[in-house]
Amino acid sequence: MTTLDIPELALVALVGVSGSGKSTFARRHFRPSQVLSSDAFRAMVADDENDQSASADAFDALHHVAGVRLRRGRLTVVDATNLQPHARAALVKVAREHDVLPVAIVLDVPEALAWERTEGRADRTFGRQVLARMQRDLRRSYGQLAREGFRKVHVLRGAEEIDAAEIRYEKLFNDRRELTGPFDIVGDVHGCREELEALLLRLGWTLRRDDAGRPVDAVHPAGRTAVFVGDLVDRGPDSPGVLRLVMGMLAAGHAICVPGNHEQKLLRKLRGRDVRLTHGLAETMAQLDAEDPTFVAEVAAFVDGLVSHFVLDGGRLVVAHAGLKEAYQGRASGRVRAFALFGETTGETDEYGLPVRYPWARDYRGSAMVVYGHTPTPEPEWVNNTICIDTGCVFGGQLTALRYPEQELVAVPAVKEWYPPVRPLVASTPTRPGTVLDLADVTGRRHIEHAYGSLTVPAENAAAALEVMSRFAVDPGRLVWLPPTMAPCSTSTVDGFLEHPAQAFADYRAAGVERVVCEEKHMGSRAVVLVEREPGRFDGGVVHTRTGRPFFGPPLDEELLARVRAAVTTVGLWTELGTDWLLLDCELLPWSAKAGGLIREQYAGVGAAGRAALPAVLATLDAAAGRGLPVDELRGRMADRAAEIEAYSAAYRAYVGPTDGLRGVTLAPFAVLAGAGASYADRDHGWHLDLADRLCAADPEFFTPTRRRAVDLTDAAAVAAATEWWLALTAAGGEGMVVKPYAGPAARSARGSLLQPGIKCRGREYLRIIYGPGYTEPGQLAALRRRSLGRKRGLALREHALGLAALDALAADAPLWRRHELVFAILACESEPVDPRL
Repeated sequence: MTTLDIPELALVALVGVSGSGKSTFARRHFRPSQVLSSDAFRAMVADDENDQSASADAFDALHHVAGVRLRRGRLTVVDATNLQPHARAALVKVAREHDVLPVAIVLDVPEALAWERTEGRADRTFGRQVLARMQRDLRRSYGQLAREGFRKVHVLRGAEEIDAAEIRYEKLFNDRRELTGPFDIVGDVHGCREELEALLLRLGWTLRRDDAGRPVDAVHPAGRTAVFVGDLVDRGPDSPGVLRLVMGMLAAGHAICVPGNHEQKLLRKLRGRDVRLTHGLAETMAQLDAEDPTFVAEVAAFVDGLVSHFVLDGGRLVVAHAGLKEAYQGRASGRVRAFALFGETTGETDEYGLPVRYPWARDYRGSAMVVYGHTPTPEPEWVNNTICIDTGCVFGGQLTALRYPEQELVAVPAVKEWYPPVRPLVASTPTRPGTVLDLADVTGRRHIEHAYGSLTVPAENAAAALEVMSRFAVDPGRLVWLPPTMAPCSTSTVDGFLEHPAQAFADYRAAGVERVVCEEKHMGSRAVVLVEREPGRFDGGVVHTRTGRPFFGPPLDEELLARVRAAVTTVGLWTELGTDWLLLDCELLPWSAKAGGLIREQYAGVGAAGRAALPAVLATLDAAAGRGLPVDELRGRMADRAAEIEAYSAAYRAYVGPTDGLRGVTLAPFAVLAGAGASYADRDHGWHLDLADRLCAADPEFFTPTRRRAVDLTDAAAVAAATEWWLALTAAGGEGMVVKPYAGPAARSARGSLLQPGIKCRGREYLRIIYGPGYTEPGQLAALRRRSLGRKRGLALREHALGLAALDALAADAPLWRRHELVFAILACESEPVDPRL
């Protein structure tokens, strides 16, 4: 058996003549989705896989798809003859463009066998001389593949060797996702051994020394791993001492290390290359001259084995000397290594003659935290999800370490200024203030990764959301969360009902939920209330709609906030929750307070027209019946219509009430979502509703309580009682109820996936407003029962996940761009084409 080692992420080119078994080999060893066949692409563009005139277009398409797959981090196999250098060069180019390794697998079978297989295929009509030419091209390819850029070349000779081959995947050297820490990540040491020892001791490490008293290892009692970001050498007083300690820690498995540009330059010098002895290299070479040549050889081997960067902790942490943008993380190429060692420059030099570095961290949007050094700054500074921990120890600053995952910074001061800097240690390059947004944060097609999943926002949805945000929404700094859309329960099979509690309970029971809370669904307008104890971070707070618009506008919003603030103060929530602000999810009543225009234009007009026309129609039909005309059936239908119109009018009138300013307006809170440093999404709904009840008790004139029932879905009597409660609620004019997992907004199913945060179950009469006066007629009801709920449910879950991530980002005081892109994405999701009646 021949084992072929292939990187987990690579572009694999199968090379062989027609009939060599490439497609069979691909089917045996790779998933169908991983294989891009030139025949299939010819068929795709020309409806004939043997149409050689379509080859150029077919390969253009194949290369494009290969690029997309590689960009997304997917192993890609190209099933084509790949016998011509220009064909292989195109594949190597695609691999390099996406910083993955190109691999060639050559299948070499005797010409006679290849011809026998070719003759057996009715779709192959070329002569044997063509196959002979292919064999000659294959022979010439042997010595060219490595020179052309293929990093691995596997040659399988003969059918038996091909049949016995096995594929073994190997991780890239930079993929250390299995290492989860905890880590102590140490910034640029630059030969400052004394400071490195002090820092390790402060971090709790125990040093181990050799017989000469030199530190040769360090171990942490809690099993932590040290991570060095490179630039161990040059400029400082004892580069060999630093190397001896770090090399010992790596050999003992107590540390890992990435190379810096100074190690790279040192290696070139040790290999005999012509290197200028500048930037501290002269000092390092002088120090190494006093060491044993064996140690110097070990140093060269150590540096030569360092990997450009590491991806750690399941992909949540990336360490590279000069940082690494998202597209390069976990990739392998000269371009990736160069960026990791040197960063990216603008091509300009500053007044000190040093290169001006491109501020890549300012544009970073990756989910992985990137820790790096290279450019000394007086203090470490978080920029988006990155941090530079080179604090210029050798220049008289300090040596800094980041404890991960704690995100705690630990530093020791330099003993002295060991090397005068060309550019004084000054404040880092100004970055975008934390309260400033960039249009590029939200425009165009965007892919968003967050702790609860990921999604792609289409450019057209982003444009629609931008129109609302830019023209109507509240200040983005105060727009911290938007409520997700809510999916209805599965369609009811109960006679006369489109929605019924039986299906809502069954939906959650199918997800493994045993306990739910049934909350009265207030028929009003969704109101998100962000209230501060005193004006500060959020300028006192804001009240906005479910699409981010100011609710009433000044001065009513300020008056509403004052009532909420007073109630929160009265019940002592500021102190109890340890916060100076709260985010509440509420419903504002009556519906007409905010939706008066909608009611008049969309609903009242229908009711008025029906009430005006149908009595006249009935009178005319009565007159016709009096003259003996057969109109009884028609009159019965019209009488039913008149009754339906009355029921329809009664339904929307139930939610209309007189208001004057805030007089007649009430607020029904049902969730306390977040406060300073905390998201409360993990609290159960009992906790949320108890706090809401306390606010209602503090100001019963303004706050409306939410009636509810906790239901054990395994208890048939409890389920029946909740159903009767819903029937009574809706018979009395209530809209219906929302069924939620009792465990809280962040509840998950038994399989670990997010649950629907709430399923609405609306009453029979209320649904007349939504579906029309006569929706309960058998024919209409049967048609409505065929409605599709999948898109609405998927949308609700996506928006809910974004909302949870936004609450976490708010609690963590994440940069404004990160918080806003999540909220913006919720609004963008609202542009999805979904039946608005659901």
